[in-house]
Amino acid sequence: MLRTLPTITSILFSYGLLLLANGLFATLLGVRTQVEGFSPNLVGFIVAAYFSGLLLGGMFAARVVTRVGHIRSFAAFASLMSASALMHPIFVEGYAWMGFRLVAGFCMAGMIMVTESWLNETATNKTRGKILSFYMITNYFAAGCGNFLLTVGDPSDFELFSLASIIFSLSLVPVLLTRARAPVPVYTERMQLWELYRIAPLGVVGVFCCGLVNASINGLGSVFATNIGFDQQELATFMAVMIMSGLLLQWPVGLLSDRIGRGPLLVYIPLIVAAAAIWQLFVEGFLLVLTGAGFLGAFVFTLYSLSAATTNDHVTSEQRVQVAGALLITYGAGAVIGPVIAGQFMGLLGPQGLFFYIALIEIILCAFAIMTRRQRVGSPGKRKPFVAVPSTQATSNQLYLAAHEAKPEHVESADDSDAVQWKDPSRDD
Repeated sequence: MLRTLPTITSILFSYGLLLLANGLFATLLGVRTQVEGFSPNLVGFIVAAYFSGLLLGGMFAARVVTRVGHIRSFAAFASLMSASALMHPIFVEGYAWMGFRLVAGFCMAGMIMVTESWLNETATNKTRGKILSFYMITNYFAAGCGNFLLTVGDPSDFELFSLASIIFSLSLVPVLLTRARAPVPVYTERMQLWELYRIAPLGVVGVFCCGLVNASINGLGSVFATNIGFDQQELATFMAVMIMSGLLLQWPVGLLSDRIGRGPLLVYIPLIVAAAAIWQLFVEGFLLVLTGAGFLGAFVFTLYSLSAATTNDHVTSEQRVQVAGALLITYGAGAVIGPVIAGQFMGLLGPQGLFFYIALIEIILCAFAIMTRRQRVGSPGKRKPFVAVPSTQATSNQLYLAAHEAKPEHVESADDSDAVQWKDPSRDD
């Protein structure tokens, strides 16, 4: 592990800066939409455009990576991300922002793809858990800290957009200066979603519900806080607490699930999240709302890991790469749809409609878990070890591999001598 850390420090540092800027920008954009008078419905579509870009990036950004290499592609994606951040205060119009967020989502997918494939290639079976733990901590900590940067400027001006753009650009530096060797993508055949649903219905539905809820929290939480009267400091604290609290219960819930099984927890934790969301419907005052946000975030962000784990309990070790990609596609689909539906609830019920929507989705998940457990009770002896996964992730190199049938063809590239170019077997080039 001590020998491995120097080879991943640069990519983790770049990824941390990337998440820091993205955490700031997601909250900033929600606040600025309210300054500009955008409706909750339109904000929902803007948030959905970002996750649509993530999904498209997971399917197509790998073509960039395999053609020019990990380092050059990371640089290109970060540059486009930085430019898109600066476009928002220049063209203040809802549909233009949807386009900018689509591009940003595509670029973010590419950079996550580079980061995850780099870390997985560097890790061994003995060190993978520790390395992914560093990745998860970086994910939550940087995204949560990014919200506090909202207090250094006025969201109605351009300075915060410029700050986000600067940090996006700085994320290039550690990767461009690294001496570590970039990885080579690994080929695998895709798995159909219907096939995975037949094998592990609760896991697939659980991941889809995570997409519905988590994307809505990340995209519309700041809209809720703005509309109930929070100032900038309170809003930043609210979002940071809700996101960073997701780190607290990952390992305790994981250890508990290894002992008693995933099924019971996928019944009870959605009920706890629904109760926390209902709490938010009735309480007033910053401290009470903040308490509810921390409680909700601590539990809701464990559901992705639990759902992924219960799916892996029912598949073979040879299927895990395909399963990971299929689950990420499922999550991405939910992340595209969720903010649009949540925006409709906020338009009808006011800002509290966000938490009414969250409670509704969690109750549906709980009911499905009860129904599924009655039909099929998994054997505890078949459980695989729990692995905590950041629930805010939306893609990886496996997402591309799961979405495409391709054959690897080795080619030379400028910064990755062992890069792989993917060739569609249906084309004869």
